[in-house]
Amino acid sequence: MTPRRIVVLGAGLGGLASAALLSRAGHHVTVLDKNEWIGGKSRRIEVAGQRIDTGPSLVTFPGALRAVLDRFDELGAHGDPSAEDIAPLHLERLPEVGRYFFRGDAANLPVERGHSWHDAWERFEREHGGLGPAITTLLTSDPWSNRIAPAAAQLFRRYGTRLATDAYLGGLDWMPKALREVISIHTLNAGVAPSRTLALFATMPAVMSTDGVWVPRGGVNEIPQQFFALARASGAEVRLGEAVTRVRKGVVSTALADYPADVVVSGLDAGVLERLLGDRVPTPRNLSCSGIATFAVFDEELPADVVTHSVIMPDDPAELFDAIRERRLPQQSMAFLNYYRAGHIYENSRPTAAILLTAPPDGKSYDINHPWVRGEFDRITEVLGFPKPLGDYIADHTVFDPEYFAGFGATGGALYGEGHPWWQSGPFHRPAYSSMRRPWLWRVGASVHPGGGIPAVLGGALISTNRLLSRLV
Repeated sequence: MTPRRIVVLGAGLGGLASAALLSRAGHHVTVLDKNEWIGGKSRRIEVAGQRIDTGPSLVTFPGALRAVLDRFDELGAHGDPSAEDIAPLHLERLPEVGRYFFRGDAANLPVERGHSWHDAWERFEREHGGLGPAITTLLTSDPWSNRIAPAAAQLFRRYGTRLATDAYLGGLDWMPKALREVISIHTLNAGVAPSRTLALFATMPAVMSTDGVWVPRGGVNEIPQQFFALARASGAEVRLGEAVTRVRKGVVSTALADYPADVVVSGLDAGVLERLLGDRVPTPRNLSCSGIATFAVFDEELPADVVTHSVIMPDDPAELFDAIRERRLPQQSMAFLNYYRAGHIYENSRPTAAILLTAPPDGKSYDINHPWVRGEFDRITEVLGFPKPLGDYIADHTVFDPEYFAGFGATGGALYGEGHPWWQSGPFHRPAYSSMRRPWLWRVGASVHPGGGIPAVLGGALISTNRLLSRLV
């Protein structure tokens, strides 16, 4: 193999994972990012002296992470340090997927015995919970691999001809409608409605219940931190605070320097990359959701029965999906309360929380005193039965809103860019990893795997990078 000069655009999770693998394989890798932090949208911040991570809050399908680390070890020379030697991760399994609140009902997943949904949930998990290995195979294997067919067949036998989330769940006449709504709301992991996602999203809550949801000790940002360490240990150069201004064949330009490149790997949002290439960027039509995220430090602990991950659903999920599509504030959001007591996961001396409100991609600025945000805080207080308003627990906070997320280049701050038809959320995703038009340009990260969180981004980085490595032999 002849070592190539490879420039990776973006120090997010996908870019850093690809950089670690490429540098481990012996290539000369330079990572460029305009921000002063690593992790992209999944960054680490400090509020009132306490550490809080932004971005994804949970690790699902940990086999995808393991597959990338195993591939890193395979690419190394004999005697090189392994992934475990450089920056070991310690994943902690949460006792439940989360507690869901919907129209006066509350239930953990898995649904506890004695709840009216229990028997239906038990059947659903029995039928879907064992599909985790098949989904992990799809996430981490090239679509043309001979491993794909058996895994895909296992899933198709479950879904039949109902391949969209809403179509599949709508056919389960034995399942309570409220439980169907709880399961289908997980399509917001892709930022769009159940009619625009694969039925795979219906299976995920059952797999998460069977195989567990996890958080790295120290927070989710430990994952990009690990790939940063792996890339650096393998010889990659990571340059933060250096914004790319132009990308063309053979060279990547910033305001400070030109970087010769035999290959460019982009982890940037699709629209940002197109502008850097000088391409025409069409106005997106069907945007995914944005969010208003309050990262807070509390004066005191919340009541003892509050779990780590609470989901407060809207009474009318269809109205929320319509509002996102129409780019207006919904009557009610889908709200998440990710709560960590002092010393849990983070070595913090005070309790912290991420209060996440699903919002339209309107590009606007919000704070906790905005009437709509304040109304959602009041709804969380009422639904969870707090003895005083949620806002009264907050000692200090910072807010990330659609205006903030728009700074990453997505129109209106859409977290997952433009929404695509459900049949383009699998192996036929757009944009593709590479194209005949620009064989020197490859894509990883959220631009090619907008939904699915950490496992989809890592699995996509693995597939794309393996394809690239096979071309560079």
